[in-house]
Amino acid sequence: MRNHPPPPVSPGTALLPEPPVRRARRRSGGITLADVAKVAGVSPITASRALNTPDVVSPDTLKKVRAAIERTGYVPNMLAGGLASSRSRLVAALVPTIAGPVFLETIQALTEALAESGYQVMLGQSGYTGSREDALLDAIIGRRPDGIVLTGVMHSADGRRRLLASAIPVVETWDLTPTPIDMLVGFSHEKVGAAVAGFLHAKGRRRLAVITADDHRAGMRRRAFVEAAANLGLGKVAVAEVPAPTTLGSGRSGLSALLQNHPDIDAVFCSSDILALGVITEAQARGISVPDRFAVLGFGDLGFAADTHPALTTVRIDGNAIGRQAAKFIVDRADGREVAQRIVDLGFSIIERLSA
Repeated sequence: MRNHPPPPVSPGTALLPEPPVRRARRRSGGITLADVAKVAGVSPITASRALNTPDVVSPDTLKKVRAAIERTGYVPNMLAGGLASSRSRLVAALVPTIAGPVFLETIQALTEALAESGYQVMLGQSGYTGSREDALLDAIIGRRPDGIVLTGVMHSADGRRRLLASAIPVVETWDLTPTPIDMLVGFSHEKVGAAVAGFLHAKGRRRLAVITADDHRAGMRRRAFVEAAANLGLGKVAVAEVPAPTTLGSGRSGLSALLQNHPDIDAVFCSSDILALGVITEAQARGISVPDRFAVLGFGDLGFAADTHPALTTVRIDGNAIGRQAAKFIVDRADGREVAQRIVDLGFSIIERLSA
């Protein structure tokens, strides 16, 4: 397009300043609810109702708004909605590690049960030291989730104080204590250790050993196992400690250490199934027969336990029930229902297979 020169100005004609160029107002670039309403051909308030109270709009309108959301890729600002309703629809769950599978059943059940009630789960990995859990709690509490699910009952004094002050529903799991922060679903690690010692004693095993992770919960099982063995007249238990989270390799090295110092052991209790798998692997590499030479017993009853050779005897924890009960606690409290029984002991069972 050719540019034409401006028309000549007559003498004495005043020059008027050109009007300022109107600049478009900058936007954040995100799709808004107003954009969704425009695409759907409805008012913003109708689009809002379709999102937040779909029962009050017609099926045709709801279909239009949902189609517009899918077309635009709009994601509702849940923080703004949460501030208005005091509900975030988020639940934070902390586990020590996702490297080991022992907590996965609980997290899966928790996620599914909460989703059934319209909640989503944020997962945090706290590690096996309190410092990382405290840092995570600082970040989580500030975001005001509708609930917090913790693994274990061992928290720093500062972390416990902050949780109590937050008034956010808290569920501790995978442990027992008479003084939970709020609500608790789990089992007794001390009873697990004692029951395993009694089980091995009943099988005629007299020279017991334990390969244990160095975290608090595994330590409780180890101490109870050692004490119960002493009470049964079995004498001193051989102990090999390995770092948490445990691995197949640490099971192999743990058995190597035990056999070097205590070659006459006839039973090994492992603080995880993955450790027990490592023990069986190392025994087979050495040409040692399990359970003829010594019995092996794990903890967790993970998916592979029944398929090892020999099949692994282990302690079964119902992680699914833990996750679903934790979700029920959170939803009941969020909906204003009274929680009469704040401590639920789900217990455990010893699953006997060929390794013991």
